[in-house]
Amino acid sequence: MSDNKTATSARPSAPTGRQVAVLGGGSFGTAMAKVLAENGHTVRFWMRSEAQVEEVKTAGTNRRYMPDVVLSGDIRATTDFREAVHEAEAIFVAIPSKAFRTVIREHATEFEDGQVVVSLTKGIEKEGFRLMSEILQEEIPRTRIGVLSGPNLAQEIAGRDLTATVIAAKDPDVRNRVQELLGCDYFRVYANVDVYGVELAGALKNIYAIVAGMASALSLGENARAMLITRSLAEMSRFAVSLGANPMTFMGLAGVGDLIVTCTSSKSRNFRIGYAVGQGQELDDAVAELGQVAEGIRTLQLVKDKAEDMGVPMPLVGGLHKILYSDATIYDVINGLMTAVQNSDVEFILPRTLSS
Repeated sequence: MSDNKTATSARPSAPTGRQVAVLGGGSFGTAMAKVLAENGHTVRFWMRSEAQVEEVKTAGTNRRYMPDVVLSGDIRATTDFREAVHEAEAIFVAIPSKAFRTVIREHATEFEDGQVVVSLTKGIEKEGFRLMSEILQEEIPRTRIGVLSGPNLAQEIAGRDLTATVIAAKDPDVRNRVQELLGCDYFRVYANVDVYGVELAGALKNIYAIVAGMASALSLGENARAMLITRSLAEMSRFAVSLGANPMTFMGLAGVGDLIVTCTSSKSRNFRIGYAVGQGQELDDAVAELGQVAEGIRTLQLVKDKAEDMGVPMPLVGGLHKILYSDATIYDVINGLMTAVQNSDVEFILPRTLSS
């Protein structure tokens, strides 16, 4: 969609002229920098790549991740981490989960007491099954932490398509501040206090987007797709609640909302990986062709191991693992669902009686 859209303007309703930072120059970091700058804020945009920084400064573009998007407003790209975060009232972290702790730990002393630090990353750290908010809490406890998640395809946000998201934080000031900074007439920010549930939902849905992509590639039909999405929701909420999340979180934007968009859109990286594998491409080739991080691949093994340790039944997770790393097919996974014990549809209404 054109960046010159007139149906919805980029004029914010919140106060303008505040200083913020975005860490990470991928597609979502770029989209958030664009929203914040168009809302009138000064955005210090930190990236590792000197070439990317130079491109943003001179051309106002980040073509590797957002080839058709022009960045306007006061965006100050830099490779200097201290410069980026200094005196920023809010810092939005869009660093891939694999490098998340390393970057935060390297620069922990450069964050300032009381700063609002919001994770945009949907992933899980292998060691200790840590979510990004937990890493922030461990590495920079002097800051105030939040998580942003929801059905938020970066390309559509950058194109000013109508979008809603969720800011989860225990501190009401963090929630209010992020709503003020990001909210505008095309980007709606809802609030939640269930940080763990919101964040875990964002990580888990990537797995099921891969399954959905495979099903789409094989034209399994709309009924089958609906079954896969709803059983995915049941499975991910069952797992999250076992870890202490609020089941109602999964009825909102961060749960069912994010699951729907990533399981139905070719703009979803994880969906595209699944689609390619469903068409017969090798997993490594599909990942290489994508050229960006598909968090669902990394998350799959971690969730499978954790679920087995906890004794939580997750047939779709187990089935996808067999497809990618053994000789199973999507038809085997569907057949497993169809031949398992016919159990409760909504497990928080009727109790489970047997594993499925």
